[in-house]
Amino acid sequence: MRKALQFDTVLALTTLFLLIFGLIMITSIGVPKSISLSAPNVTLPSCGDADVDCYLLFKKHLFRLFVGLISFVAAWKLPIKFWKKVSPFLFALTVLLLLAVLVVGQDYGTIATNWIRYGNTSLQPSEFAKLSIILYLAYWFSKRHAHIESFSDGFLPFCLISGLIIFPIILQNDYGSMVVIGLISICMYFVAGARLKHLAIGLLLAFFASIIVIATVPHVRERFQGFLRIDEECIEDYCWQSQQANIAVGSGGIWGKGLTQGVQKSYWLPQASDDFIFAASSEELGFLRIIFVVLAYMVIAIRGYSIADRSKNNFEMFAAVGLTTWIVVQAFINIAVNTALLPVTGITLPFVSYGGSSLVASLIAIAILLHISENTTYHASSINRWRNRRPRRAKPRRYRRA
Repeated sequence: MRKALQFDTVLALTTLFLLIFGLIMITSIGVPKSISLSAPNVTLPSCGDADVDCYLLFKKHLFRLFVGLISFVAAWKLPIKFWKKVSPFLFALTVLLLLAVLVVGQDYGTIATNWIRYGNTSLQPSEFAKLSIILYLAYWFSKRHAHIESFSDGFLPFCLISGLIIFPIILQNDYGSMVVIGLISICMYFVAGARLKHLAIGLLLAFFASIIVIATVPHVRERFQGFLRIDEECIEDYCWQSQQANIAVGSGGIWGKGLTQGVQKSYWLPQASDDFIFAASSEELGFLRIIFVVLAYMVIAIRGYSIADRSKNNFEMFAAVGLTTWIVVQAFINIAVNTALLPVTGITLPFVSYGGSSLVASLIAIAILLHISENTTYHASSINRWRNRRPRRAKPRRYRRA
């Protein structure tokens, strides 16, 4: 008799730990940015001034966290059948929003123009594009299991579906989101049973496309130059962030300088509460404390893929694989950028960085993953069952010569 598993409390508590950690670090790291935002026209502002709000970022992040938790509860209450049913509509809506960004999109002092702003409210569609393509690919793979290995009915449609999301994001200059979505799609396609030669063709085309982008897009080329010159003296913008992040991580040492005592966040490290919050946190907490953040994402990977392996149907299996890959891949790319192991990409650290769209989209993803965990059962691996039942091409019979 199959016994239903309970709500995955380990995954839920790990996510809660990251949310609390992010709130604490934004409070500690966000003071300089809060001062500059609340009093941009004040000369030498300080926390004692009447017009200065030293906790502006904390208050904004707390409100965004509140919105994210409401979205989390709503997504958790909705049945998985609902997400499967609406996945085509969500995918189409996301494509329209990404195209709308190309017309009315704005930037926030960055190279990427990937925001839609209305009044005081802003939305980053590329964050929700990660969710929509995961749900739609899960729906599509579960429906077309007999054609996954086909080039014309499997590989080409997969490239078209992925391209509808990736191409507008490329035009927005949001190459970090492009990499994350590309890796999510490839991982799901592999689990669905793609032929290795088709994957090799896709990866080869992606490699040549990357070479062309690096060679022709100036800011991408500069970021790679900065990455290659990380150990050299450099004052240009394209290598400044990587070097200052490296200094922040190194100066934290084993135990760190203590909360609110970091120096890099105030003068040298741009986006300390956003893209580079891991480096700024490392300076204040040190290696022995910041390592728990890395371990937290490893726990999410283990629990998420375990949920996928025990899921009761194919849609839930593919959705769990995609959602887990999204959170884990984005987290470790961000950490690699913060430790100068990868060029600057401009993506957030899930559940930790300051950013409303990323936080809400990530919490919806975890809510769906937790809902899937409630329906898992003790049985043979779902991925193995999927591969075993997929039709295979019959091998030609060989006859011995007389």
